[in-house]
Amino acid sequence: MATLELYGSASCPYTREMREWLEFQRRGFVEYDVQRDTAARARLRQLAGSQRTVPVLVENGKVIQVGWQGRGCAVNLDCP
Repeated sequence: MATLELYGSASCPYTREMREWLEFQRRGFVEYDVQRDTAARARLRQLAGSQRTVPVLVENGKVIQVGWQGRGCAVNLDCP
């Protein structure tokens, strides 16, 4: 079974919309808030490289979607 991870931010409305869509689709996923979780922020930097937009959907360790319906929120992944 595929492992889905949602990297986002509590302050990003597009993260909320993607979460709601995943829940509506009854997809199991793990959610990480990159503004509050330093380990998740580090993982997202490794996965997405220079990408600084959330939400980011990762399946089995690979980025499959950045943003939600062409929109996203910029985040600072370089802060400690």
